[in-house]
Amino acid sequence: MKPLLKAENIISYIGPYTILHDVSMEIGSGEAVVILGRNGAGKTTFLKTVMGLVNTRQGILELDGESLVGKETHDIQRMGIGFVPEDYGIFDLLTIEENLRIAMWKEDGPTKDRRDWVLDLFPDLKIAYKRNAQTLSGGQRQMLSVARALVNENKILLIDEPSKGLAPVIIEILAKALIEVSKTTTVLLVEQNFNLACAVGERYYIINEGKTVNNGTIENLKKDKELQALHLGI
Repeated sequence: MKPLLKAENIISYIGPYTILHDVSMEIGSGEAVVILGRNGAGKTTFLKTVMGLVNTRQGILELDGESLVGKETHDIQRMGIGFVPEDYGIFDLLTIEENLRIAMWKEDGPTKDRRDWVLDLFPDLKIAYKRNAQTLSGGQRQMLSVARALVNENKILLIDEPSKGLAPVIIEILAKALIEVSKTTTVLLVEQNFNLACAVGERYYIINEGKTVNNGTIENLKKDKELQALHLGI
């Protein structure tokens, strides 16, 4: 079966520096896959490469068989890739309602239905619907960041470090929401929190020093303490 997202021997760079040296992975439609690795391994750079925010020097990068290499970020998004960046990517001076509306490709019935579903997924956002984003807590800002990516019908959702800096109780709420999201949307998640990664993901890839070094099922990874220690420092 043809993968939904395919990366093969990706080499990408920022300025004069090559960050990814050889990253390969395949994500099938309907899967929830986690990218793991130590800080600085190249995980975020890979997501940005997919989105066209980092230059690809070499390799194959495809969505549904169509190349992403050389395309502009807005065109990649329109192909059906939602992106939740590490730094939230929300508009502080706009309300939650305005943040969601500006993220919508169109305001038709199905999109409004998805917005309502997102607000049910994150009740805090429904309660604070008319408040400016700058008044939200860190956890609520992360919820809004995910919500903005969910209002459109994407083929795949890329999520970068959603638990970073959040309290355990908020991470638990976020985990439940991401598990629910993964039932209807293909998810590629970069995450340092091993428990959250295991709760959401079915399969994993480990990136180390800009290279894909291991992959398999989350169930096998949970049992492999040696692999966890070697690449994840657990």
